[in-house]
Amino acid sequence: MSSSSEEGRPAVREANASEGGTGAPPHPEAPNRAPDLTREYATEGITVEWYAGRCIHSANCVRSLPRVFDPKRRPWVEPAAAAADEIAAAVLRCPTGALHFVRHDGGAQEAPDAPTTLTPIRNGPLYVRGDVEARALDGTPLRRDTRMSLCRCGLAQHVPFCDNTCRTVGWREPSGERAATGPTGGPESAPPGSA
Repeated sequence: MSSSSEEGRPAVREANASEGGTGAPPHPEAPNRAPDLTREYATEGITVEWYAGRCIHSANCVRSLPRVFDPKRRPWVEPAAAAADEIAAAVLRCPTGALHFVRHDGGAQEAPDAPTTLTPIRNGPLYVRGDVEARALDGTPLRRDTRMSLCRCGLAQHVPFCDNTCRTVGWREPSGERAATGPTGGPESAPPGSA
């Protein structure tokens, strides 16, 4: 269902209210209980898609482009606030596939990273980037995407996908000399070539 917008504001297509969601991510310390509902925030040049159930609140989008992505504002995505190229670059920093974009201005559409990479985040998920398909134990495809965040603690409600249960319960990976270094979810979780 489309809603008309005020002068100068992008159109926002909302999902059915009975499906849940509030239009912005919950507090970063709160567990993610959102369904995989999609909201689209559009301008003539780009549409940003948000899959709430995939969001683990890394806040990479907010740090990358706060004038577009502001979880304290409703709607929390304002694509009219930046150029389509800037928005696409910020969306690609989302490690989970919670954000995607569709270009309407002739700009490049999202393409999977090559080669596929897996990056463990200390005391957190495994970020996967590339042309990836997650499958259930019986081989049934669960999701095909260019970015995923997979559970490493084994406690998530929807394994194999991370839902931040690791953060909620204070899960810590095994310690030792090799665990003392490595990614922490900073810039290394971004696509290759971005800083």
